[in-house]
Amino acid sequence: MLSDDEKREIEAESRHYQDQQALCIEALKVVQSRRGWVSDDAIADVAAFLRFAPSELEAVATFYNMIFRRPVGSHVILLCDSVSCWIMGYQRLREHLAKTLGAQVGETTSDGRFTVLPSVCLGDCDHAPVMMVDTDHYQDLDPVKLDDILNRYRKEQPKSDDGHTSDTQHPARR
Repeated sequence: MLSDDEKREIEAESRHYQDQQALCIEALKVVQSRRGWVSDDAIADVAAFLRFAPSELEAVATFYNMIFRRPVGSHVILLCDSVSCWIMGYQRLREHLAKTLGAQVGETTSDGRFTVLPSVCLGDCDHAPVMMVDTDHYQDLDPVKLDDILNRYRKEQPKSDDGHTSDTQHPARR
């Protein structure tokens, strides 16, 4: 069931769209921002709220790679695997990430802090190889830069549901 806060946020987003179909991605993003990912139950709840068939919303959710249909870590690493990034060292970075984090592309670290996902292109080919961590973009990467970036995120205290730092992670992002 959608929370009252989720409903209010979706309704607020609806003011920016002329029809419900255009709103469905934003509604899924609202749920994901609060829960960490979009479960089958959440698909059904959002579909009912927007008056869609769950299968219609499922098609949207599985098409967009930034809607996570299974739990992810506190931080999502998108590692660009375009041709430019391959030429400039993608494989070396992928191997370094796997060794450093103990998680292959498509996996989440055992502590739940990082999920590593491939990305077809992050649109920064002249600064390859590139990656994103959450919404932060990094370019001209090498293993040393990669370690520095990861260390910044490791030092952060996880945020609680109210946005304050705490010693526990959001339950949906463990």
